[in-house]
Amino acid sequence: MNSKIHALHHPVILNNRSTKHVKATNHFSELLQQQSKLTISKHAQQRMTTRNIQVTDAKWSELETKILEAKQKGIKESLVLMDNAAFIVNVKNNTVVTAMERTETKSKIFTNINGTILID
Repeated sequence: MNSKIHALHHPVILNNRSTKHVKATNHFSELLQQQSKLTISKHAQQRMTTRNIQVTDAKWSELETKILEAKQKGIKESLVLMDNAAFIVNVKNNTVVTAMERTETKSKIFTNINGTILID
């Protein structure tokens, strides 16, 4: 048994807690941004080019947000329907797998998906 007396040191509380909080928040938002960035597979990019599918930055941002929500709900593969296009997205990998014009989706059967996202 140690009979020495040990001094208790009280932690030093600094007044710059808000600075540390902002840094942590910025770091979290950066991580969130990185996680929500979608990549487009080569196949999907070719389809978008040949079919002249264009998505505005605002719609793309909304898509990234919805994919993040889908990931939180446990969705792995999702069909995303927009007014002018449809995408199959691997939610787990944040990758657009394929793309088609919305008119092509009529009378189609989509398999191996476990979620659908509608963006108007």
